[in-house]
Amino acid sequence: MKNILNKLDLLWVFLFYSAGSVFMTWPLCLHLKTSVIGGLGDNIYFVWLIRWYQKVFLEGQGHPFFNPMMNYPQGWNLSTTETALATALPGVPFSWLFGPIAGYNIAMLITFVLSGFFMYLWLRDLTKSKSAALLAGMIFAFSPYHIAHFITGHLNLSGIHWFPLFFWGLTKLLNPERKLNWKFVLLTGLSLGAIAFTSMYYLYMTVIFSLLFVLIYLSFSRFKLLRNKYFWFNLVLAAAISLPFLYYSLRPFVNLSTAGILSSRSLEYASMYSASPTDFFLPATDHFLLGRFFSQGFDRSLWGEGSLYIGFTALVLAVIAIIKRKQSANKILIITASFIILISFILGLGINLHWNNQSVIWQIPNFLQPLFQKSETLIYLPAAWMFNHLPFFDKMRTIMRFGFFVLLFIPVLAGIGFQQVAARFTPNRRVVITGVVLLLVLFEIYPGSYSNSLTEPQPRQVDVWLADQPNDGAVVQMPFGENSSQAQVYYTLFHQKPFLGGDFNANKPIQFLEIQPILEQFPDEHSVNLLKELGVYYIVVDSDAYPDFEQFKMQVSSLGLVQMTDQEGQIVYTFSEQ
Repeated sequence: MKNILNKLDLLWVFLFYSAGSVFMTWPLCLHLKTSVIGGLGDNIYFVWLIRWYQKVFLEGQGHPFFNPMMNYPQGWNLSTTETALATALPGVPFSWLFGPIAGYNIAMLITFVLSGFFMYLWLRDLTKSKSAALLAGMIFAFSPYHIAHFITGHLNLSGIHWFPLFFWGLTKLLNPERKLNWKFVLLTGLSLGAIAFTSMYYLYMTVIFSLLFVLIYLSFSRFKLLRNKYFWFNLVLAAAISLPFLYYSLRPFVNLSTAGILSSRSLEYASMYSASPTDFFLPATDHFLLGRFFSQGFDRSLWGEGSLYIGFTALVLAVIAIIKRKQSANKILIITASFIILISFILGLGINLHWNNQSVIWQIPNFLQPLFQKSETLIYLPAAWMFNHLPFFDKMRTIMRFGFFVLLFIPVLAGIGFQQVAARFTPNRRVVITGVVLLLVLFEIYPGSYSNSLTEPQPRQVDVWLADQPNDGAVVQMPFGENSSQAQVYYTLFHQKPFLGGDFNANKPIQFLEIQPILEQFPDEHSVNLLKELGVYYIVVDSDAYPDFEQFKMQVSSLGLVQMTDQEGQIVYTFSEQ
């Protein structure tokens, strides 16, 4: 009976976070099959990706990470961008039932539900307090960071729900009993594998912070665990379980890096994506009441990445946990989490110190100028050294994402702090206090309704026309630069023709790099001959992109191209001999 009641409790908690997800994204649930929140960008790439996974896993066609119809005729290794398999896969059955837009939306909503639920499970185990666990789950699941990546369509970066499971398992392995702990060995290994199949950013950061977490934890336990054989057994087994997942998730990226396809960023470029300290302490840009006010006084142009708001309530409770750490059974975890938060905060500040999205310039005192041989300098931070010395660090564009671990461990400390505060009150008063604190947190993070942010992705009229054409030759969009946009990838869902482009904003395939300089000169003889060699049949031209379109038409005609149709300014040409 006790087990049944416990499972019913978990059901109510799951429903709580489900209802919270609907509320925080309202009115998305009313438009699951037709609309997305935010402008069209990465979200429609993930709509396309979920439909591709549906084709692979439910229809038995193709390889999950290679699409032969894109970047035609070479094909597209999807590992040049984010594949997000672990986050996208839950949306595949819903894509099959209701369409890929519904699949994407439900996959995104699942990240909110599971983020709260998994954090709840961890904190309930840590604190033995359901109210503290409920609060921690709410702070984590609906953080402005999560909401911002939801709005910008980052399904990969919205997949934060594996982290509570991983660090829950890892913490348990750092407190071994005199036996193999198979439950948490599996939890640690499998959740690390899930992180690997969610985002390479997250995997890279997890490796760094896991090593730091273990090292700090061991140092404050005076390295006693090193003499415990079960600690080593558990850790090695967890690593062994994660190894196949790490191998298959990393292999494509390592191969691409070896081939020189994964681009390295410049230090100056990476510096632009450094967080400002204010990003951690100012309410989100889309806060229903305060967002507009703070946006007027501070540069929030990078809000999609810089929404790192901790929350005043969560911060106060976390500080209480730190102050009262000696009274807690989780003393070492509190200390370790505090150090991780500090390190994450510093790394999130990026390559050099910024304030209000501008680099802080230090005016060097006169007596030091001969030493530095300059009068002013940027204030470089530890991430600059890591960028220059750690392998693959320079492949990352957005260094401020390292600040995520602040937002992972603040809820943990806030839950512990709330448990310590609530323990001083009677059960009835605890219920009232829990309700008040939950409302305070909700006030701090609530973005308001997204009624005005609904966007319905639609095919162009030319895509509908292409779908009706019997010839299955390849499609190219002109000007050629448009072929690397998410929108063009999405349109292939409708016309179902081979396409020369793909979502290449991060890393461009070798073929695309080779043909780009030539096809950017279209229309000329060299570009037209190359299009023939590539098997292109449909040349879609955006007439608005060519100011002197009459001259353009004369040029393409002289090169042997004939017009097939004009669909709302998208004019389709083909070769006259075809």
